[in-house]
Formats: sequence, structure tokens, C-alpha cells
Amino acid sequence: MLDPNNNSKTALIAEINALLADHFALYVKTKNFHWHVKGPRFRDLHLLFDEQAIEIRDQIDAIGERARKLGGDTITSVGMIAEHTQVKDQNSATLSAEDMIAELRDDNSKMVDRLKSMKTLAEDAGDNATDGLLDDWTDMAEERVWFLKSLLA
Repeated sequence: MLDPNNNSKTALIAEINALLADHFALYVKTKNFHWHVKGPRFRDLHLLFDEQAIEIRDQIDAIGERARKLGGDTITSVGMIAEHTQVKDQNSATLSAEDMIAELRDDNSKMVDRLKSMKTLAEDAGDNATDGLLDDWTDMAEERVWFLKSLLA
């Protein structure tokens, strides 16, 4: 069992909550783009954005439960999501498809960076379970980046 007074564990829980906030925010943005994409690649992008949104959504519960398993609390509101995420809001429903792709690519790239930086926190906290999950989540985010980059090449 991890020591609840462990500063490394506290830092890890805080970063798990930031990751959770990123997933909520990126899910909403990806669904926004799914609903509003237009142009000659509509069908392909509409389906890709939906697939990516579902993958992101499906990670949300596992991330929140990881914080709870470590004895921490999770974010509890939309305000806390906004406070802790690095994903910028996108309120436009009229972005070009290319701008949508580029924005999602950049947001997912930031998520990859966050995930990779969390590995040290998990190791410092002696948390092998989170360490392993981070590998899986990083792989998924890297695949999203790869797909999105390939569309802009």
C-alpha cells in the first residue's frame, strides 16, 4: 500500500486529475468537430473524429478510478475541468476541416507530452499499476496524433 502522506503520490494524483480534465475537454472538442466538420472529406473525418472521441471517452472512467484507487479525490465539476486542462476551448462551429485536424493533432500531442512526463511521477510514487496504464494511454494518444498528422501531409 502506498503511504498516504507520500508527496510523490500526492503529485501523481494531482497530475492524474489534470489528465482527467484533459480527457473531458478533448472529448468535448472532438465531438464538436465530429458534429461540425464540413467539406469533401466530411464522411471520413466525421467517422474518424467520432472514433477518437469514443476512445478518449472510454479512458475517462479508468483515469478517475486510478486517482480514487490511490486514495485521492477526482475533479468534480466542469469548472474544475476548465481549471486543470491544457486543452483550449474551441467554440467555433465554422472551422475548416484542416484547422480542426491541426487543432486536434496539437491537443493530442500535448496529451502525449503530459502522459510521458507522468511516468517519472508514477515511478517516484512506486505505482507500477499507473506506470503500466500510462504506457497504454500514451500509445493510444500517439496513434491519434499519427492519424491526424497523416491527414495534413
